[in-house]
Amino acid sequence: MYYGKIIGGVLGLLVLGPIGLILGLIVGHLFDNGLMQTLKFASPQNIARIKQSFFETTFLLSGYLAKADGHISRQEVDHTEAVIAQMGLNAEQRKRAIELFKRGSAADFQPEPAISAFMEICRGQRQLCQTLLFFLISLALADHKIEAAERQALQRLATGLGFNAAQLEQMLRMAQAQGHFHGSSGFEAQPGTRLEDAYTALGVDPDVDDKTLKRAYRKLMSENHPDKLIARGVPEDMIKLATERSQEIQAAYEMIKKSRE
Repeated sequence: MYYGKIIGGVLGLLVLGPIGLILGLIVGHLFDNGLMQTLKFASPQNIARIKQSFFETTFLLSGYLAKADGHISRQEVDHTEAVIAQMGLNAEQRKRAIELFKRGSAADFQPEPAISAFMEICRGQRQLCQTLLFFLISLALADHKIEAAERQALQRLATGLGFNAAQLEQMLRMAQAQGHFHGSSGFEAQPGTRLEDAYTALGVDPDVDDKTLKRAYRKLMSENHPDKLIARGVPEDMIKLATERSQEIQAAYEMIKKSRE
């Protein structure tokens, strides 16, 4: 690909003469290389690799997290089973997911190699790492509480994925608050939900102005948009989980809007 070199060289020559030609060729070369890398990363083959890595890493780390406090609770098993059922996996995929979960829950499992492999394949895409971490947080919250060992394990995973302690705490608060807008009857504020929970679900303060509120809401909805997640490499089978989060966010936003009318 030579478009960058050609354009850069011509513009450089017209503006600065021979020296500009050289500088333009250098800049154009860098542009061409960056464009090639972007196209290669977004290729169907590479996206397929990311999807496979996302799937495998999710269940490996889910097993590790579930066993972090020394035992796997009934709620954690049920949550994992619900995730597998919701994903609509076939028999082979289900077997693979359970194998990965068991491997991650083994006493000698170390999560860092799995995280490093995932980060290398996805090139540390921030949004992809955040989506994975939110999936893991939902598992940790399956029994509606987080033990000290679970929190420590979550921080270990978050650090590997590029998130510090403060960022993890913010995500935990948001995930817990979003859970107030998901019940057996659908996605709406559950009994006992406070307006403060709605603001926390969106990651904003109660005194935020309308413009900032809408911007935060739109950002969260964009981050969980199915088409964007699929394009980044989240497996289609796991999109349903992100869609649920979008509906929780929507319900929280509606509660705030009504309070401001």
